[in-house]
Amino acid sequence: MLTISLFTFHSISAQQLESYILEAKANNPELRAYNSRVDIAREKVEEVNSLPDTELSAGIFVSEPETRTGPQTVRFSVRQMLPWFGTIDAREKAAGAMVKVEDIEADIARRKIALAVSQNYYQLYALQEKQEVLQENIDLLELYHQLALNSVEAGNASAIEVLRLKMRQNELRQQQESLSLKYDSKKVEFNKTLNREASLKVNLPDSLWIEETDTLLVPGNIEVNPEILKFDGLSESILQAEELNKKDALPKLGLGLDYVNVAKRTDMDMPDNGKDILMPMVSVSIPIFNNKYSSVTKQNELRQQEVTQRKEERVNQLQSRLESALNERSSARITWNIQLDNLEQARNAEDILIKTYETGKLDFDDVLDIQELQLKIQMNLIDAVVDYYQETAMIEYFLGTDK
Repeated sequence: MLTISLFTFHSISAQQLESYILEAKANNPELRAYNSRVDIAREKVEEVNSLPDTELSAGIFVSEPETRTGPQTVRFSVRQMLPWFGTIDAREKAAGAMVKVEDIEADIARRKIALAVSQNYYQLYALQEKQEVLQENIDLLELYHQLALNSVEAGNASAIEVLRLKMRQNELRQQQESLSLKYDSKKVEFNKTLNREASLKVNLPDSLWIEETDTLLVPGNIEVNPEILKFDGLSESILQAEELNKKDALPKLGLGLDYVNVAKRTDMDMPDNGKDILMPMVSVSIPIFNNKYSSVTKQNELRQQEVTQRKEERVNQLQSRLESALNERSSARITWNIQLDNLEQARNAEDILIKTYETGKLDFDDVLDIQELQLKIQMNLIDAVVDYYQETAMIEYFLGTDK
């Protein structure tokens, strides 16, 4: 029954954290900005899927040139340039590659927000739990304070011991107030990450512990982390940009039509008198001086080299940080187990002290030493469990799938 209860508690705690992460992903202004960038990149695909502007022109002959069939009065022209076959498709692919890059950037931002929410959540838990532990120790010292007063009345202790216990209580209250201020600041930071009112309550677990086995590790490959996939996306965008550059270096076709209005001659009557002129036109734009396109090709080659080198460097960095997170989590587990054993020993020593009081031989120096040691152990336990879960969140950032 206890195992089931613990599992249920952990599930509820994980669900609460997940709900905060989902809320942050939905409301965080930074993520909204990234989503807007993705939408803009998608609109770019529509933008490039079009022909150049059609050119229309009209003109009136101020001095009407005479032709055999009559004077020309008005001229209308229409021109349309056409890119080489496949150029528009290349533009769409280049723009589509940038959509993928922006989408990956948004994935990275989502992961970072999830990591920030998780780590702030556990830091809030630590601050809350440490305040409760301090209160427990203040209450414990109050018990010892009453025992000291009784011992003074019985002549087995001096008033100095009573004062020392009271001073120790005051120190713990000061630490508690300091932690309370830190908790309020961290809560504001947490709520602002979720883009909600700073004063809203944060639901935290009553207790966290480290399980026997590492069930929270998400298996995966660090090279599918969005921070690495971003470089693959950049590489693909460069490839598509080069394909577009090659298409742009090809000739461009132009189609046109000229219409000239011809007035009738009044001085004679003849066949086709006043017949308008209609002249279809075809043009070709040839990039004879193509140094520009050759330069772009060279730039793309250099950019590919840069992306490859940056990817290799980032893989090494993330792999190193992943190993560090795994080691830190293992260290937290070791600390947790050792401190649990130490806490048990400290409580045994506390029980022995209480029993010695019944014989009238309570040593209040030992009381303060044991209380201070027990408080340190309790704080170390909190730090260990929080470190464990924070490093787990970091590992999930590196290896987990984006949700």
